[in-house]
Amino acid sequence: MAAAAAGKVGPALGLEELSLLEKSLGLEKGNKYSGHGERKIPVLQANNGPSLTGLTTIAIHLVKQAKKEQLLGSTVEEKAIVQQWLEYRVTQVDTQSSKEDIRIILKDLNSYLEDKVYFTGNSFTLADILLYYGLHHIIAELTVQEKEKYLNVSRWFNHIQHYPGIRQHLSTIVFIKNRLYNTH
Repeated sequence: MAAAAAGKVGPALGLEELSLLEKSLGLEKGNKYSGHGERKIPVLQANNGPSLTGLTTIAIHLVKQAKKEQLLGSTVEEKAIVQQWLEYRVTQVDTQSSKEDIRIILKDLNSYLEDKVYFTGNSFTLADILLYYGLHHIIAELTVQEKEKYLNVSRWFNHIQHYPGIRQHLSTIVFIKNRLYNTH
């Protein structure tokens, strides 16, 4: 993994991610974003109201604006799980600064995704979208062996990158599907 990946973390990419999210939700490009402070925390300049600050706050606002509340979870438990993973994205994924941090995050996510299709279990949500965007540059730097080591993350990531409208202009990450050797 290249050390450069650690420098390209979430907040710097937050503005681009919000534009990608806006497009994937089918919203018109009418929102104005800026970065606030040293870490360039995203700010949405609202036309006739207060500005909104923070990646997840703005993302939730966009989902509601698009009238796609199902992306926030359909049950009380699902909503809590979505919120939990949005918080994880901002507090863990966006703050990683070393290969060791990345390894720990991937190990934790791999274990969590062992028996799940999506982060809430069986429903595609905003948590999947924002974690996909936040992990894209990390997964892009993984070797084939590392992708195999984090098989559940790789499976989930590959599934999300093929979900209609999500990847957009981001590079497709290749995962080897055919083994050239017999494991028996």
